[in-house]
Amino acid sequence: MLFSAPMCTIIPPYMLRALASSGDPHLEGHARRTLAHDEELRRERFEGVLPRPRTRARRARGAEDQAFREIHDAEHGADLPGRLVRGEGDPATEDASVTRAYDGLGATWQLWFEAFERSSLDDKGLGLVATVHYRRGYDNAFWNGEQMVFGDGDGEVFADFTSSLDVIGHELAHGVTQYTSGLNYQDESGALNEHVSDVFGVLVKQHVLGQNAADADWLVGAELLLPGVKGRGLRDMLHPGTAYDDPRLGKDPQPATYADYIQTTADHGGVHLNSGIPNRAFATYALALGGPAWGDAGLVWHDTITGDIRADCDFATFAALTLAAATARFGPESVQVRELAAAWALVEVVPAAPAPPKARSRRRSTSPAPRAAAVEVTRSGGFAGQVRTATAALADLPTKDRAHWRSLLADRTLEELAARAPEQPWPDAFVYGVRCAAPSIDVTIPEPGLTDEVRSLFDRTLEGG
Repeated sequence: MLFSAPMCTIIPPYMLRALASSGDPHLEGHARRTLAHDEELRRERFEGVLPRPRTRARRARGAEDQAFREIHDAEHGADLPGRLVRGEGDPATEDASVTRAYDGLGATWQLWFEAFERSSLDDKGLGLVATVHYRRGYDNAFWNGEQMVFGDGDGEVFADFTSSLDVIGHELAHGVTQYTSGLNYQDESGALNEHVSDVFGVLVKQHVLGQNAADADWLVGAELLLPGVKGRGLRDMLHPGTAYDDPRLGKDPQPATYADYIQTTADHGGVHLNSGIPNRAFATYALALGGPAWGDAGLVWHDTITGDIRADCDFATFAALTLAAATARFGPESVQVRELAAAWALVEVVPAAPAPPKARSRRRSTSPAPRAAAVEVTRSGGFAGQVRTATAALADLPTKDRAHWRSLLADRTLEELAARAPEQPWPDAFVYGVRCAAPSIDVTIPEPGLTDEVRSLFDRTLEGG
């Protein structure tokens, strides 16, 4: 995975800050420690110093039609992944957190496989790894680019974070985004990143319960809030801004329409706040179509995030892409297209032409990055000392490689890798070069400075796909 991939937490900073100033010493202590630890992890991830997990789930060849899970116990420490306590097919333990994590990973895998014919997060049977009992009283759960991590909660406001199935599905969906659209975790694209996880998180729960859209509660994290909290969940997808109104947590601040979009520099530009706008569009759309939400509505969203979508996608472009996906699957005069247009109109998002993206709101402080047409990759050095060069048109690459390249080029990851690359000589190691005209990039990165995923992408591009 990319070390620069964001650390995506289910509890946003603004909820933790509210608890940190609640006047309850117990809650304040947990919230402040969680905030400080989350910030430290985000900084380390940005700087690329996070260690790789000691153990990773392995996928046997030919087993892409089966889940492969590993559950670890951090034993209230912070070393990941921790002690392996249950592997795929092992009997249940007496630890309820382990059981819920194991079952939740399996339910998430099952939704993606059965509803969307996708084999795990990467569509290649990736093993799913989770760690429970992370730190003491940790008030969060997160996907770190490699695995799921669950805290035990504070026992007063938040329960054990394995308690909510849709939260497990939400965090693992960040892994799907990482392997597909690679939506940048900032501003509108970041809100879409969170929105996509909310969508597929609630679909995991609805799929397990066999619910139609009309039977679902459309709440995210309802099971996390303990008795005494004045709220129904972390977010209400159908009615953003109404999930909770509690003296300790404050009032749910999510906007329900694009006219009320919140411009802020906090929380990566309000990614947990503004996700309520597309959330409402999806929930409204699924209800209008009827039946299971993972059916027609879910298929449109799946087609969108696995299709030709840019990492810096904004709301208007995403709406246009969903309409294009619905049109391609169901036809231009279909009820699926008509109801989708109505759902976007309800939240006041006006679909824009997908390409080229247009500056359409004064809320955006920067212009979208230019859409790359081609990249030139060079590999030199190695034992044989040979030099290989290939120029690839992104439009000709497989969908996943195309999305990965666009993500790398859009969020300046290559420059960060080049800046952090070790300076000492590495005998027999390859040296890779990447050049692109728009956006303008010309970097050289020694092999030891690359992640496995980026190096594999470079090699596939050199080999012609």
